[in-house]
Amino acid sequence: MNLKYDVIVVGGGHAGCEAASAAATLGSKVLLVTMNLSTIAQMSCNPAMGGIAKGQILREIDALGGYSAIVTDETMIQFRMLNKSKGPAMWSPRAQSDRNLFSQKWRKVLENNANIDFWQDNVTSLMVENKCVLGVRTSHGVEFHCNSVIITSGTFLNGSIHIGKNSSMGGRLGESPSNGFTQDIATYGIVSERLKTGTPVRVDGRTIDFNRLVEQPGDKQPGKFSFLETTPLINQKSCFLAYTDTSVHDILRTGFDDSPLFSGRIKGSGPRYCPSIEDKIERFSDKDRHQLFIEPEGWDSIDYYVNGFSSSLPLNVQYEALKNIDGFQNAKILKPGYAIEYDYFPPTQLNYTLESKFVSGLYFAGQVNGTTGYEEAACQGLMAGINAHLKINNRDPFILKRSEAYIGVLIDDLITKGTKEPYRMFTSRAEFRILLRQDNADTRLTRYGYELGLASVERYNRLVEKEGLIRRIIGIISDHKIEPDEVNSYLEKKSTSAISIKTSLKQILLRPQVDLSGLIQNVNSFRNRLSDLFNYTLFDEALESAEILVKYQGYLDREKEMAGKILRLENTTLHEDFDYSKLKAISYEGREKLSKIRPRTIGQASRISGINPSDISVLLIHLGA
Repeated sequence: MNLKYDVIVVGGGHAGCEAASAAATLGSKVLLVTMNLSTIAQMSCNPAMGGIAKGQILREIDALGGYSAIVTDETMIQFRMLNKSKGPAMWSPRAQSDRNLFSQKWRKVLENNANIDFWQDNVTSLMVENKCVLGVRTSHGVEFHCNSVIITSGTFLNGSIHIGKNSSMGGRLGESPSNGFTQDIATYGIVSERLKTGTPVRVDGRTIDFNRLVEQPGDKQPGKFSFLETTPLINQKSCFLAYTDTSVHDILRTGFDDSPLFSGRIKGSGPRYCPSIEDKIERFSDKDRHQLFIEPEGWDSIDYYVNGFSSSLPLNVQYEALKNIDGFQNAKILKPGYAIEYDYFPPTQLNYTLESKFVSGLYFAGQVNGTTGYEEAACQGLMAGINAHLKINNRDPFILKRSEAYIGVLIDDLITKGTKEPYRMFTSRAEFRILLRQDNADTRLTRYGYELGLASVERYNRLVEKEGLIRRIIGIISDHKIEPDEVNSYLEKKSTSAISIKTSLKQILLRPQVDLSGLIQNVNSFRNRLSDLFNYTLFDEALESAEILVKYQGYLDREKEMAGKILRLENTTLHEDFDYSKLKAISYEGREKLSKIRPRTIGQASRISGINPSDISVLLIHLGA
């Protein structure tokens, strides 16, 4: 047995997989310790990846050289681009995944990396000396030594499962929790709190009457997540829509007296944006119905996930309510819905690298930082893995700005503002969402990944080719002019005014009714000028980006200007040992928050809850900025 590693990753979920893969790919010798090697990258909740803002994060992970997008592409059973009717800043890719294949594919990715070893065990304590991590101890009495530890324990730390009046210890239904590790971590001054999340019933698809549901098929031309060539999705499985009604709500209410949520037995805060069904009908009592998404769990699985029906009510209440949903009259439950309460460590105790402020070499990623969602966990794991490797090798840390990536927004939000409820990413959390689109994640981030040694040469070369195509397409759009008789019939079809003189193609494309694909199909001279580019593999991808850059140039320029102004504040640094108590012109709350969080820059200080603009002015005056 090898007992000495560069990096030890505790936990084999989405954060743990990306952390182990990133550190190992960069050259660190990694040990992945997990309680069950059979559940690596388990999709504990819904069998899906991506979605609003989450799809952008997945593409950012891929652009940097992570694997979540590749695994998703190779295991998805449906693809949809959400919000296509809105502007491109809102477009968000989402995929249904084959739950079992997803886990198997991730396991294979990790096993194919010679720098990763595996150990099935429960980590019970850290080994720390002089505030530096030295390794971990396990329940089997083994001591593994290392330079860095990344904790990605998900919901397993002192996990407690609730179904009605019944409570049991567990990290997931049927799986043991990790007890005692939180208490050990607390001995180093790191504070823990409790959060709650939940999951719905799984239903036998053979007992659902799909004819009574609304079918929700995938896109006719399914996309993908990875910027690399992955297996295209040809056949797809449909999802379905169902609805609760007042009779279902009335049945659910009969279980409220036994609900751990309403009785106070659950102390942790639940996810605001993915509440349980009982929480929804209580909070939105004026609503007569709620929409449910019925999602298949795999190509050959009979399991269906009832998204929107999370519950910790007694099982008999869950069952009776389910059978009153149209299409579920004969439904059989495979697994009950339940709530799970678990420990997390408020992320204001971390640096931007996700390293603890209290113990050098100790990193936290995923749900232990208070987030919810596979994508939020995976990107934290990626960043922790990168930074753990960089620190060991005395290299500068890798930190993404809010103007560079949703990953930067997420980490800045966590360590600056903290969270008292499971944090979920939304496009509305990003000030620069027109810059942070899903289509340009590679142009924003792949050079970083390549310079780090994480993104491959193949990935970098594809980026260079795509950027060259975008420049050529925009060049043709900008200098090409068309006669009225070439385009007016197309403009008429699009219900936009005809032109009377030779007009720049760019001016016509700026009309909201007009798109590039339509112009290519209807304007022969334009199609002929582009014909040399049609055979490039990345042409369609480059065409989409080029159209966005032309149509939204004014908005993009304004966001870049705003980002530049904010960057000046980000570059105004604050010393780590700055004594805020001396600045009496700052409010008491402000001094207290600044002393606790220790922001690195004026920009970070300005985003701390409780810090007023006047407090920032005082800091700027004091610094002479």
